[in-house]
Amino acid sequence: MAEEQVAAEAQVDEAPRAPADLERALEAILMIADEPQSLVSLATALGVPIPAVRQSVERLVADYDGADGGAVRGFELREVGGGWRIYVRAAYDEIVREFVLTQNPTKLSQAALETLAVIAYKQPISRGAVASIRAVNVDSVVRTLLGRGLIQEAYTDSETGAIHYETSPLLLTSLGINSLDELPPISPLLADGSDGFDDLA
Repeated sequence: MAEEQVAAEAQVDEAPRAPADLERALEAILMIADEPQSLVSLATALGVPIPAVRQSVERLVADYDGADGGAVRGFELREVGGGWRIYVRAAYDEIVREFVLTQNPTKLSQAALETLAVIAYKQPISRGAVASIRAVNVDSVVRTLLGRGLIQEAYTDSETGAIHYETSPLLLTSLGINSLDELPPISPLLADGSDGFDDLA
């Protein structure tokens, strides 16, 4: 009896996912993904064929966009740099920014300030390059800065898929300056005048 139960469970595990189940699984992954996810990586993670993932992604895009008379969602599934990622719909950017700023009025941590400084002086710059300069993982800090609206995505490298970040107009407002040219020279603020800044393009 136990052998039959094990065999039945194995058959369930090997059974292909229903489209609705696959779409919910894709949503779960895309909700927590920091970088755009390719169809191949999604298919590998879920153990399903790439065409099935492609079809499910297309259905999610249509669903979020209000196809077939449905309501348009406040977020969208967008293809960027060869991968897919969930973004706030552009029409709601200001609302989300205001919410984040009013609900999270706490000061930035030292790590966030240092990361923001690197981005301000080296922009546009990838997360990996920022991590190389700071010699620490900056994933959570970058998410915080994005959430506060102090930085934004500048572009995605077509070859590597790495997102490059730049400061936002909100940072200028917060600092009380009109342009990045008004930032103080960085060299006098560094121990040797160049550490970490001149060795990365």
